Amino acid sequence: MALVPFKYTLRSLFVRRSATLLTVFGTGATVAVLAGVLSLNKGFEALFEAHGREDLVVFLRPGAQSEGESAFSDDRADILLKSLAEVATNASGAPLASAESFLAVRLRKTDGGETNVPIRGVQPATFAIRAGEIRIVEGRNFQPGSDEVIVGRPVSERIRDASVGDVLTLNTTPFRVVGIFEHDGPLDSEVWGDVERMRVALKRPVYNRVLAQLRPDAEVAALAARLEDDRQVPAKVQTEREYLRNQTGMLSGALQFLGFFLAVIMGTAAVFTGTNTMLSALASRVHEIGILLSTGFRPMAISLAFLLESLLLGLLGGVVGCLLALPLNGVETGTTNWQTFTEVAFAFRVTPDVLVRAVGFALILGLLGGTWPAVRAARLDPTDALRRR
Repeated sequence: MALVPFKYTLRSLFVRRSATLLTVFGTGATVAVLAGVLSLNKGFEALFEAHGREDLVVFLRPGAQSEGESAFSDDRADILLKSLAEVATNASGAPLASAESFLAVRLRKTDGGETNVPIRGVQPATFAIRAGEIRIVEGRNFQPGSDEVIVGRPVSERIRDASVGDVLTLNTTPFRVVGIFEHDGPLDSEVWGDVERMRVALKRPVYNRVLAQLRPDAEVAALAARLEDDRQVPAKVQTEREYLRNQTGMLSGALQFLGFFLAVIMGTAAVFTGTNTMLSALASRVHEIGILLSTGFRPMAISLAFLLESLLLGLLGGVVGCLLALPLNGVETGTTNWQTFTEVAFAFRVTPDVLVRAVGFALILGLLGGTWPAVRAARLDPTDALRRR
């Protein structure tokens, strides 16, 4: 079966420049919105999943889905801190384990309004465990036992009274901000202080989790199975990477639903635009199609030519949409993590996977928009088509 020359399809797009541009930019706007939502989700997932460590384990209360739902009394936390053979030790033989407190506190934003900011109380061992991860970029670290805090860089930019030298009031206790730190993961959006002072100031008499670094030969699965039904300290054990991955479920699902919803709504409009464009092309080229059919081209070849033209429109729209979405890459934003109900700052990530999915979606729009016009073109009667001008 002879196919209609490709240059005929390209010429048709060029001749109908106005309709082509309308369809391309309509599809491009739809693709740009979809790519923006996908890159937002990618940035959120990358913030959590890419930075969790396999050699760190998080101990939570059995049944807790996040540290905000977990609690350990002092004596139970002490057992986890000092009695587990799987926990690594430092040069002096002290366990690399730390008990931490966690609470979301409502604070005012610099641009107005309020948001929940995660407040974490840590022990000195936390900094030994996270050596190289936490970077003080301004000021200094807080002194253990003092009413001093350090804040993540995004917090210092988005929250009032969170710059070095400011006084940040938590509950009714004033804390002096003495440093700003950076972390490549979600800890960047937190305020850190001495765990004992935080427990008193926030009226939280318990620890929320225990963090520990494991020995190289320790098996997480065996440790988790042993502590699941432990009589002294029953605990849920997860690697930090697994724990962080579980924290993305609700918001990631919501973003994916939003992307699907917008794709359906805007995609439907783009499909109708593409269909109208191709039907208009069909109406203006009936005589040409009659000539093609009378010179030996089969109806299937005519149909494929129209589908190819529609796919090219979709491809061009996909490229335009990706170009519109590219400037979002690296742009920082913040939203509420519905798992912990705290604000987390992260950046859009326009990855190759996002671009491929966006272009694929554009091609689907082109295919759907061109199917009916292609069928109509293939059904034309050659004699009747030649009579039309």
